[in-house]
Amino acid sequence: MNGPRKTALVTGSSGGIGRAIATELARANFDVVIHYRTSRQKALETVRELEGLGVRGAALQADLTRPEEAEKLVFEAHHSFDGLGVLVNNVGNYTRKPLLETKLSEWHDILDSNLNATFYTCRSSIPLMREAGYGRIVNIGFAGAENLLARPGIVPYAIAKTGILILSRSLAKSEVKHGISVNVVAPGVIENSVSKPVDEIPAGRLGTLEEVTGAVLYFVRSSEYITGQTLEVAGGFNL
Repeated sequence: MNGPRKTALVTGSSGGIGRAIATELARANFDVVIHYRTSRQKALETVRELEGLGVRGAALQADLTRPEEAEKLVFEAHHSFDGLGVLVNNVGNYTRKPLLETKLSEWHDILDSNLNATFYTCRSSIPLMREAGYGRIVNIGFAGAENLLARPGIVPYAIAKTGILILSRSLAKSEVKHGISVNVVAPGVIENSVSKPVDEIPAGRLGTLEEVTGAVLYFVRSSEYITGQTLEVAGGFNL
């Protein structure tokens, strides 16, 4: 197996959890490609911050609900620096409302931006990683998605994140022989979450961005022998 590539692509990384993950990867000495859909200025500011940490950074735009744009993003990221070695799929929209009040456009957007976008980038990245004999893919899930429970307020989101688990485990099984690991980090209620039901969290507090990024870095730094796993960062939420 060839040595690991140093370039990481983090989708949806101009702000929030994605930006925190990108920053942590830069501190770990990875060159980082920041992906954004509309927040160009925030993405450029993030790149400047990463470059201040002594690594190379780039900002690339794409609508990842479109397979052709996802493919273009992956190939541009691959050729930005020294070849794509790490992919973190963080992008994905969220909505909370009763199922029958969910518009068809919202249904499709949640599934497309979470599940389909993750599939599109994995589909384009894996051949490049196979060629290198190395790859680390970390997909961002949702704490409790392994528990097939009714979630009437977030049905399309829950379906999409459960699908990411099956997608990730399937890819993990097929790609480990190529030196590629595929794992899931599943945050619960984090400090920047839309809703913050602290009373439902056994730990009694919100999770931090640093706790999420630490879980991502764990999988990035591990060998391919650790694959197909889900690590919840949730303080006991949804157990």
